[in-house]
Amino acid sequence: MFKKKEDQFSIHLTNISSNLMESMNYFLDYKLTNLEDLKIFSEKMKEYEKKGDSLCHQVIIDLNNVFITPIEREDILALAMNMDDVLDGLEQTAALFDMYSVTTADVYMLQFVEAIQKCVIEIDKAINLLSKKNLPLIRENAIKIKDYESQCDAILRVSIKNLFEVEKDPIRIIQYKEIYEELEEVADFCQSVANTFEAIIMKNA
Repeated sequence: MFKKKEDQFSIHLTNISSNLMESMNYFLDYKLTNLEDLKIFSEKMKEYEKKGDSLCHQVIIDLNNVFITPIEREDILALAMNMDDVLDGLEQTAALFDMYSVTTADVYMLQFVEAIQKCVIEIDKAINLLSKKNLPLIRENAIKIKDYESQCDAILRVSIKNLFEVEKDPIRIIQYKEIYEELEEVADFCQSVANTFEAIIMKNA
């Protein structure tokens, strides 16, 4: 029998997710020690972000050219764009580290990044299930992503409270607060991906 060809949108979404996963791992593992490292870190994240943009662009081109899609067009587009938002947020965070010359991530930043990485792992698993048409199983991934996002809400409250209690330098307060808020926004983007997964499950149940 002919092997069923994997549809191009599954391939696109898998590529976007893989690029996000790779950039997330790089973000997590990169060791910052000096200002030169920050520049390298920021530039590499920019490369991942550019690659993500071109992968999303390809999805849009193909959506315009194809008559039948495996799931609704707007859901494919929403998944691609929401994953791209997560990557944009990580790139933006790296840019803030570079802009403010922050070479050491504090305990709260590490907690944010850990939770976001867990979200990205669940997104990747869900995209894999989607390409295999295992829709009901994706619900579990979506629930986990939302749990991690609410952890980030809690981290944001604690981190900002601590910042105002402990930090005496007003400039440092502004810089760290912006980084915390950017990371929390990345978690929100992960939640948007989870919401899209849930919408897809509902429509195709």
